[in-house]
This record gives sequence, structure tokens and C-alpha cells, in this order.
Amino acid sequence: MNLPIYQPSRDSTRYLFFTGKGGVGKTSISCATALRLAKAGKRVLLVSTDPASNLDEVLEVRCSNQPSAVPGVMGLDAMNIDPAAAAAAYREKLIEPLRGVLPDSALRSMEEQLSGSCTVEIAAFDEFSGLIGDPQAAAAYDHVVFDTAPTGHTLRLMSLANAWDSFLDDNTSGTSCLGPLAGLEKQRALYEATVATLCDATRTTLVLVSRPQLAALREAERSSDELRRLGITNQQLVINSVFHAEFADDLIAQTMEQRGQAAMAKAQAFMQSMPTFFLPLRSINILGIAGLRLLLDGEKALEKIAESDIEWSMPDMPTLGSLLSGIEKNGKGLIMTMGKGGVGKTTVAAAIAVWLSQRGHAVHLSTTDPAAHIAQTLDGELPGLSISKIDPAAETAAYQQEVIAQQGPQMDEAARDLLEEDLRSPCTEEIAVFRAFAREVGKGSDRFVVLDTAPTGHTLLLLDASESYQRELERQSGSSQPEEVLHLLERLRDPEYTHVFLVALPEATPVHEAAALQEDLRRAGIEPYAWVINQSLANSGTHDPLLHQREQTEHRYIDEVVNTHAKRCTLIHWQIEEPVGVTALAQLSQQ
Repeated sequence: MNLPIYQPSRDSTRYLFFTGKGGVGKTSISCATALRLAKAGKRVLLVSTDPASNLDEVLEVRCSNQPSAVPGVMGLDAMNIDPAAAAAAYREKLIEPLRGVLPDSALRSMEEQLSGSCTVEIAAFDEFSGLIGDPQAAAAYDHVVFDTAPTGHTLRLMSLANAWDSFLDDNTSGTSCLGPLAGLEKQRALYEATVATLCDATRTTLVLVSRPQLAALREAERSSDELRRLGITNQQLVINSVFHAEFADDLIAQTMEQRGQAAMAKAQAFMQSMPTFFLPLRSINILGIAGLRLLLDGEKALEKIAESDIEWSMPDMPTLGSLLSGIEKNGKGLIMTMGKGGVGKTTVAAAIAVWLSQRGHAVHLSTTDPAAHIAQTLDGELPGLSISKIDPAAETAAYQQEVIAQQGPQMDEAARDLLEEDLRSPCTEEIAVFRAFAREVGKGSDRFVVLDTAPTGHTLLLLDASESYQRELERQSGSSQPEEVLHLLERLRDPEYTHVFLVALPEATPVHEAAALQEDLRRAGIEPYAWVINQSLANSGTHDPLLHQREQTEHRYIDEVVNTHAKRCTLIHWQIEEPVGVTALAQLSQQ
């Protein structure tokens, strides 16, 4: 399969967006693209809109919410759109003009209304729109390169312009889940200009990033279809980390190549629907300016392997099954797999569910990840094992109907219209999904619930939403919290009820992002139970030069997890047979 190698063009559109399933390399490729354009003499602004951004780590520079120069790269500035900081600034922008005008009680009420997850989204979109819809905002730059969030968040971010535009057109009450609509109304022209720019093929290119994996390619195809329906049609596909084996007798290398080729063969129709390029798998982690140049320029030089690395020995670690044996004595409770997108949380969650089920426990396997593929991973049935997926659209519709049924009969026509308008706001979906998350957690009272969570940023938004959720639910429906929400934080903080497994690949960004997540969880009073180092090539026996080099780079990160971050840790090797189906998943617990 001969695909052209991806190379950014000097004639690229002004706005470039990189999106795709978590863990496919969006940040690395967007950073390398920005670097190449700057090297060509262009003034470039690189922006991350990901709540779980790792832009700082890849660039090896501290980024803020204001553009700052990237050291050593003439013409390149970078910034992070921090959703929490953007929300704080957004609240202050709306409330500050009213200080001294309205009583303190009214201001406190506004602050409460503006504390929900919807405010975080609209505030981040406000920042995002300012760079696109305002011609003067980024006038100093020839190109603005966006490293966007994992696919679900990206679609939500891009669709917010249409969603809020429609909400502003239809809403006649002057209020919303965000409080007074004046702040939104003032932004109408900016949002409209943002939508127009996104849909203008002469100004915007959407680069879908994938890996030669069927799940990632399917996710890219789904994203492509949804983006086209939003009017964003100028799309390209970059397939990252394509691997070619050097020796015919290396089973791991041959299997890795064949698996990638088979996935791309199944995605031929999608790949032929737009300009498609590839990038080879590189021998080292793509970090720093030198690494980013290596990503696009090729293997001009390999890092030397230190003698201490060659003599490295694997730390002693229990199997996944051994870790679970310390949990199963209760016969019930919650187990969550968490970590950066693309590290294999779904596979690990399914393996845990299979192990518990085969031991005779009642188990429910579920996900809050919009892009999860639990049914495909399990690919079979076991007695006592049930599976489900939280569907945002279905949960939102059910929640809307419930609130209207509870409140509508007591309202006059005008009040009912106001309620229905409020329930059409984008905030409603966040509330509905969060309630479903709490419901799944509550099922652990009489069985094991294994919850495959969404990528880190989304998961933290769910966990952080508990208190603001209560205020918003009571404001919107007039009802008190359901029992499962009332006890949610209590259950999450109970080490006998909740066990969190942090999943990471033995690479810099997944490990460091999982470590940051661990600290966030601890601040919320939730202590992770164990780490899972997934898809490791360590001690694999491969003699392919590139894979051997990647194996050597894993050692420092395995040691870091075992010696610095984890109280308990297990390691799952890269699998020659894909871990799909009950038998293969069961084997993961015994490695």
C-alpha cells in the first residue's frame, strides 16, 4: 500500500485543525506542522484546545493562555486554551459590570449559575472563537494551527457555534443555564464568523489523524462524517505510525505490520474519499524540537542506547489477576479504568470484567466514553456479565422528558415554554450524561461495576461536576438529587467501594498525564488502587532495529511508574494476537 508521506505545504490554509481518537499523535503532528511552517518563514500560532493538553510536554516549554515564543524556533508562538481559566474569566466578564449595581445575593446567584460544566465549554469556545472569528485577534500570524481535543470534545466544540446560534435565535426569555443571555448575544457576530471560517475551504483545513488500527480509522471516519454535516468539508487524513518489518523471522514485527495493513485495507473506501498521507513509526518518543523534526524528516540519527539500558532488568510486578484477587473479596463495588486516550482503557476494563465474571461474580461493564467500543472488544458473552454504553443523545432525551413530565403540568404556557427553551441548551447534555455516570456507579452496591471512562479531561469534568450538577439540577427541574448522585462522592472516595486503575503506555506523555491525573484524584479525595502499564515491548525478544530501539526507551518509564508513581503496578505485553474476545481478554490477567 503506497501512500504519500505527510509534509506540510507552504500553501496551507490559514487555519489548520488536527483531530482524531485519543492517543493517535495529534499533538506531535500539529506541533511538527507548526515547526515546519515556521521554518519556511511563516509566522505561526500553535494553539491547544484540549482540556487534557500535553502541548507543554511535547514542545518541552511552559505554555499559558497567552501566545508566547517557543525558544529556538523563529516565528513560532504557542498557547493553551485552559477551560477552567477561561470559565473564570468568562464569569468575571459577565459579573464585573454588575458589581455595585445588583445586591450581593443576586451576584452570588449569578456566580452559582455560571459555575456549571456548560460555562466551561462556552468559555473555552469563546476563547477559540476569538482567534478565528475576529480578524484582528491573530492578525500577526500567517497560520493558526489547532491541536484539538479528543474527537468527542472537538465535535462538541465545533458544533457549539451552531448550537448556541440556534439557542439565541429561539430563546425569547432572556435567560439560560448561563444566566443572562446578554453575554452570549454580544458574541453572536463572532460565533457566526467562526462558523463561516470553519466551513470555508479556502481558509480552513481539517486534518484527521489516525493510526493503522481499525478502531482509530473508524473513529476518524465517524468524525469526518459529522464534520461534513457541520459544513467542514476541506479534510485530509494522516495515518500515523505506519510500520514495516525489516526481518521475515521476527514474529512481533511481522504481526505488527500485518495488523496495520489489514486495518488500512478495511478502511480503503474511507481513505480514498480524501487526500490521505502517512507517517512511519519512529524509533523514539516524539518530544522536544529535535524529536518533532525527526517525525517529519525521518531517522537521520538514532539515539545511542546507554550500557545501563542494555543491562536493564524488569521490575517484579504481580499479574492483573493477582491485583484483582485483593478486590474480589467484597463481591461488589466499582472499578474504573482511567488514563490518556488511546492507552487501552477499554481493553483493560474488559479484561477485568472477564476475570471477575469467570470467578463467578455478577459484573456490569459500562463506559462513559462516547468513542468506546466495548461490545467489539468483548466480542462474546459470559454468564453474569452484562454490558452497556452511556449514549449522550438518549440520556439527554430521557432527561428532557423527565423534567418536562415533572414540572410541566404545574406550569402555565409561558413558564413551560421557558423550561423547554432552557432544556435545549448545550448544558443539558452534560447534566444528563453526568446523572447516567452516577447511576452506573450506584449499581456497584450489589455487584461489580467496571467502568471504562472517557479520556482524562472529560473524566475530570464529570468528577468535578458533582456540586455544580446539584445546583443546576435543582434550578432546572426544581427536584432534589437522585439517590445515586447524593452518594456519588461518598462512594468514589470509599477505598472499599471504588478501585481506580490508571492505564498508561510506557511512554513519556501517557505516564506523565496519568501521574497528573493521580494527583487530581487525590485532591478530590480518591486514591488510585493500581497502575497498568499496557502494550509494552519490554523483554519481547524482537530483533527489529526500530522496535528494539523503542523497547529500550520504555525502560525509564517502566521504572518511573514502579518506583515513583504506583503503589501497585502490573504490566501487559504487546499482544501478537489482538486482545479481542473472552479467551484473549482472560489471558491478559495471567501475564
